[in-house]
Amino acid sequence: MRFFLTSGGNWFKQLALIKEAFVEADSLGFDGALMQDHYMWGTRVNRADANATLEAWVTLTYLAAKTENIRLGTIVTPIPFRPPGILAKMLSTLDILSNGRVILGVGAGWSQDEFEGYSEWNKPKVRVDKTKEGLELMTKLWTEDEVTFEGEYYRAKRAVLEPKPVQKPYPQLLFGGGGDRMLRLAGRYADICYVMSRGVNKEEIQKSKEKVLKSAERANRVDKIAFASGLPSTRQDQYDPNEYFRDIESAVESGATYYITPFPLTQDFVRYMKNFAKEIMPSFK
Repeated sequence: MRFFLTSGGNWFKQLALIKEAFVEADSLGFDGALMQDHYMWGTRVNRADANATLEAWVTLTYLAAKTENIRLGTIVTPIPFRPPGILAKMLSTLDILSNGRVILGVGAGWSQDEFEGYSEWNKPKVRVDKTKEGLELMTKLWTEDEVTFEGEYYRAKRAVLEPKPVQKPYPQLLFGGGGDRMLRLAGRYADICYVMSRGVNKEEIQKSKEKVLKSAERANRVDKIAFASGLPSTRQDQYDPNEYFRDIESAVESGATYYITPFPLTQDFVRYMKNFAKEIMPSFK
C-alpha cells in the first residue's frame, strides 16, 4: 500500500500547518501529499474563511523546494477552471523543478461560487465535456512537438510546449469523484482512481470500478490503472488508530493500492501523522 497525505483544505489559516505537514510527511515515508485546489469554497463549506485560500499549484511549487522524495499534487483540480494549455505548461515546469514528482488530480469542478468569480460556470454536462477536451489538449501538448487543436471549447494553433515533463508520457493523473462519464474518462486517462471505502455501499463501489475497468479495456490500458481508497476528511473528526487500521484492511481487500489519508484539522495534526507513520503504515508497506 502507498500512502498519500491530504491537507484537508487549502485555507490561508492552514498555511503553517501545510508547510510543516508536507515537509514532515516527506521524512516520515509518505508516498505523496495532496492539496485541495479551490479559489472559493463558497457557501457549501461552513467556515467564515471559506474563500480565504492559497493558490494550490503556487503553494505546491514552494513545497517542492522544501521536499525531496514525496510526490506532490491536488485532490483535485477542476480542469475547466483554468485554460488547459496554461495548466499544462505550469505542470510541466513543476515536474521539472521537482524532478518528476507531480500528480494532477482531475475533476470537473463543483464550486459554482469560484467558477462565477474566476472562470465560467456551466452545467454538469458541459463541465465534463470541457474536462474531456481539456485533457485531450493537455496530453497532446505534453507529448507532441507542435499542437494545432480545434475543439468545441479550446483551441491551439502551432502551440509548442517545451521543455516536456520529466515523467513520461506525462505527470500521473489521479481521478476523484464519480458519475458515469467521469468514470469512463478515468478508464481512458487515470493512473490512479480514487474510490472511497466508507459511506458508500460496497456494491456501488464495485460497480464504479467495473465501469472504470471496462473503459480502460476499450483503451487497452487495464494494467495502467491503480485504485485508491481512504477515509473522507469530511467524516473524520477524530483520530482513532483502530478505525484507520480497519479501513486500510478493507481497502486492501478491495484491491486498492493507494490510501489517501486525512487527519483532523487540529493542532495535533502532525502528531497524528507521526503516530500513523509509526504504528500503522509499516503493517501495510
